[in-house]
Amino acid sequence: MAYDLANYKAVMSLVGTGLSDYRIAEQTGVKRGTVRKWRLASNPPLTIARQELARTWSVSDGAAYAYLLGAYLGDGTVCVQRSIWLQIVNDRRYPGISGEILAAMAKTFPGRTPRMHPSSVGESDVLCIGHPAVLQACPQHGPGRKHLRAIVLADWQLEVTHANPGWLLRGLIHSDGCRVVNRFRTRLPSGRVAIYSYVRYFFTNHSSDIRRIFRDHCELLDIRVTRSNHRNLTVSHRKGVAILEQIVGPKT
Repeated sequence: MAYDLANYKAVMSLVGTGLSDYRIAEQTGVKRGTVRKWRLASNPPLTIARQELARTWSVSDGAAYAYLLGAYLGDGTVCVQRSIWLQIVNDRRYPGISGEILAAMAKTFPGRTPRMHPSSVGESDVLCIGHPAVLQACPQHGPGRKHLRAIVLADWQLEVTHANPGWLLRGLIHSDGCRVVNRFRTRLPSGRVAIYSYVRYFFTNHSSDIRRIFRDHCELLDIRVTRSNHRNLTVSHRKGVAILEQIVGPKT
């Protein structure tokens, strides 16, 4: 039988009153063997401690959470085993992004230390952190690939991302986007050959829901987005590019 923090507190409030384990079990509905185990232990059981961590978790740093959510929606998964882990894969060519994701993990799940280890596929690393509240932080978790199921942000997530749209976009582009510098040559009337360059941003994702999330948050910042094909979105208008240059810039 699974017990929660309320059960534990009820038992511990009676420990030391002179009641036997049998009487405490009778009054609280907790098995006598469990009452004895709790009475002899110096701390709450690990399962109850984890339940309490999950129950009391909240977003303490909106920018860090919005960024981490964007990275998760792009290249993240939730692994539910004996512990619950958030895992995000990042290209090893961008150690700066790996550092930023690890820092966002630590801020989002304080008290836990994120880890990094080589991925079994390609030249990439897996960034991960374990915490009982990962499922609360990532309610988009579910069976199957993200583009094969609905991805909708919860109301509380929208409150955070609408207050920090640039950080969400930064996370999305760091995971599933790129910054491209296009250069072209042209001959001027004077005969001189001039070389011009301009920056464009691309966001690529198979999920129409995640592409919609990207577009919606671009709109909040007055960034114009165009659709290149069924899975690619482009920001090429000068004003929008200038905004993303401030928010994202080159990958490092």
